[in-house]
Amino acid sequence: MKRRLEAAFWIGLVAVTTYFFLLPGLSVVRDLCDPALGRPGVPARAFELHRALSPRFERWARQRIESGRAAAAPLHDVPTTEWPMFTAVFYLMATERLQLEGLAPMQYSASAVAAARDLLLDPVHHTWVRTHWGDDYLHRENFFFRSLLIAGLTSYEALTRDGSSLPMLRDQVETLSAALDRSELGLIDDYPGECYPIDVVAGIGFIRRADAVLGTDHSRFVARSLRAFEGPMADDLGLVRFRVDLPSGAEVQPARGIGMSWALLFAPDLWPERARDWYAGYEASFWQDRGWAAGFREFRRGSWPEWTFEVDAGPVADGFGTSANAFGIAAARRNGRFDHAYTLSSQLVATSWPLPDGTLLAPRAVSHAADAPYLGETAILYFLTVPPAEGVPIVPGGKTSGLVLLALTVYFGVTALVAIAVGVRIANARRRGGHSAGGVTCLAAP
Repeated sequence: MKRRLEAAFWIGLVAVTTYFFLLPGLSVVRDLCDPALGRPGVPARAFELHRALSPRFERWARQRIESGRAAAAPLHDVPTTEWPMFTAVFYLMATERLQLEGLAPMQYSASAVAAARDLLLDPVHHTWVRTHWGDDYLHRENFFFRSLLIAGLTSYEALTRDGSSLPMLRDQVETLSAALDRSELGLIDDYPGECYPIDVVAGIGFIRRADAVLGTDHSRFVARSLRAFEGPMADDLGLVRFRVDLPSGAEVQPARGIGMSWALLFAPDLWPERARDWYAGYEASFWQDRGWAAGFREFRRGSWPEWTFEVDAGPVADGFGTSANAFGIAAARRNGRFDHAYTLSSQLVATSWPLPDGTLLAPRAVSHAADAPYLGETAILYFLTVPPAEGVPIVPGGKTSGLVLLALTVYFGVTALVAIAVGVRIANARRRGGHSAGGVTCLAAP
């Protein structure tokens, strides 16, 4: 019995090490060598992740709708209110990008796309914004939520062309753009008393994207909308403020990493020249290279602890913002900065812990296990599919940081240690003729 237990232990250890360290390490090496990680194109990781995620996402979305659990979400709990909606939107936008690249994801994901649309339109999933804004929540302020509806429904219609969501999409595009247009500063609140200009930039980008589906033209609206982010409406660095107070427009928080990465994903399609200035300013004031890692800071130096946690930023380590750099992959790709995109993407794939079943273990771990378990993976999926905007210059390059080397050391170092331990046991068994080698004699047969 003892020998059998020892044999089971060693066989189990080898299996676990292979599954959680060796195969993920080899997968990371494959990803790091993918040319599309540092230049235009879709990395193989994105396509594989979409295939693995689609059935899981569909099951989760259907179960969440059927459970009605969104009705009980605490009003100010972001992971249980916003994150499920964001998960559906990221999935839809990523699927649209893969379809545009000719990879035909709708051949296997049509039902998952329908589930994403159904979650977005599920009235129970609108409970928290209805509580904030009342029954007129689809036509009263509520900017962030309404912009997510526009983003998701635009991708759904682009993928299916079934026309079922066109009336709601058209209504939201026209009423939301009109509300911004007639506002004094070109801004409206996300939630009562909370205005985030960075969300407004993204929302304008979503409205402009919807033109291709609706056959409309909001180019003049887009040109006028720049008033909300320049001159006195910019922060002291000339960047998009993170949060302001309405109706005065007084700054509550200046530019932050997560906000600029999010806004710069859309700015090149709206105001190309301003986007170039913003990216240059963002790089000058927020990009840092610490040797062990390189990327965007979440907060200005000296304005916030270098090691902390914040709900929008996620963990902040040595000044680096987790969310700022995840979103920064998409911002860098959209602005043609593949030197930054490669550096950030290489760190992401190295630390995401890709398992053989397609799960990205680290993003799954930091997502909300109960309400949005796939947020991290759908976000990464979308970020890796973003192409450069038309006309932006492509800047190649990038570097492999110490964080990547550390991750590879963990993957292959643990594998090597286990291999050495097994080798020692086998060698000892052979020296003793296999008579007292415990449970590894089966591994040492001549």
